[in-house]
Amino acid sequence: MAKSNQPNWDVVIAGGGPAGFFAAIRCAELNPKLRVLIIEKASQTLGKVLISGGGRCNVTHACFDPAQLITYYPRGGMALRGAFTRFQPADTVKWFEEHGTRLKTEADNRMFPVTDSSETIANCLRGAAENAGVQVHIGVSLLKVEKSPKGGFNLQVREDAEVFSIQTKKLLIATGSDSKTREIVKSLGHTIEEPVPSLFTFNVKDKRIDGLAGVAVENVTLKMDSLTQSGPMLITHWGLSGPAVLRLSAWGARILADKKYRSTLTVNWLGDYKLDSALEVLQRNKDWHENARKKIASQPAFSQIPVRLWKQLTQFIGDKNWGDISKAEMRKLAEELTAGEFKIEGKGQFKEEFVTCGGVRLNEVDFKTMQSRVVDRSIFAGEVLDIDGITGGFNFQSSWTTGWLAGSAMAAS
Repeated sequence: MAKSNQPNWDVVIAGGGPAGFFAAIRCAELNPKLRVLIIEKASQTLGKVLISGGGRCNVTHACFDPAQLITYYPRGGMALRGAFTRFQPADTVKWFEEHGTRLKTEADNRMFPVTDSSETIANCLRGAAENAGVQVHIGVSLLKVEKSPKGGFNLQVREDAEVFSIQTKKLLIATGSDSKTREIVKSLGHTIEEPVPSLFTFNVKDKRIDGLAGVAVENVTLKMDSLTQSGPMLITHWGLSGPAVLRLSAWGARILADKKYRSTLTVNWLGDYKLDSALEVLQRNKDWHENARKKIASQPAFSQIPVRLWKQLTQFIGDKNWGDISKAEMRKLAEELTAGEFKIEGKGQFKEEFVTCGGVRLNEVDFKTMQSRVVDRSIFAGEVLDIDGITGGFNFQSSWTTGWLAGSAMAAS
């Protein structure tokens, strides 16, 4: 993109990610007469798509009921309720099929391209944009946005060392939630909910899980403050991970940020067992005559707890047989199994994907069109908004939905 190139556009989209591409394609397909430009500051477009799902790209989730779908969003669910009635995962599947890319559903309802390659999704989007006549320019940073006296916007951009201006009738900001974007959005008069990390693992140092990296428990219940989440959990070299932890980190993102990522986590290793129920099982295990002379450490009373973990949770009892366990020790073990307390001492990242909560305040955006309620002809889509979902394809789905709505609105007038 050079200064001599087309300086006037009908639509400029800042951000060459999933929301930006989806909006551009939808807009250009509906109204081929419009001059549509995507500018992306990185050296390639769709970077997050390419690394998603370990290079497979978790495109969406097979949840086709909008009322249920919004429950997977710690922030933004209610704003998306109406949006999902207009464009939801079933529409995403259909869209990609119509553009030559089939998706498949896995056992946990995550959806991936049948090729198991994120390149398939990136190439589909790039090809659809090219076929629709969308111009894409990489290595171009948005520096400043000013309202034009004639309507629309004057954009100050930089490519390499050159800074110059382009004009556009409509501007879609779909850049994510970096500091420069937040500065630009604030300059237009919008309010930003300050971002904090979401979807992260817990750093926990505790002798009960020391040396157990790789051990997983299929169904635990985690509690922190007023929050509760259940599901699989994985012990790692640095602490705790897995779906239950990631969900709790998402709903507790602001709580944990306020606490500087120091908190107490209560773990029920038995899922939905209560203390009394656990005690009953332990008592039966003790009373069973064949168990009397068996070591407690080598004979787990609950099949869902791996032997290596059981040995460390029962370490306080020593080298006793089941027949020799006291009532006090049995009660302490039941408490350990159903309400063990662990200290969260920090956070880790979740693989390559780093999700934040925060962004443009949602009541300042019309979710029928994604147009700003504050600045005429400015539109938002994707992660720049204060929306975040848990892991499983939900963050991409909010990008597809908001991008599709934004593209529809930009093409309409």
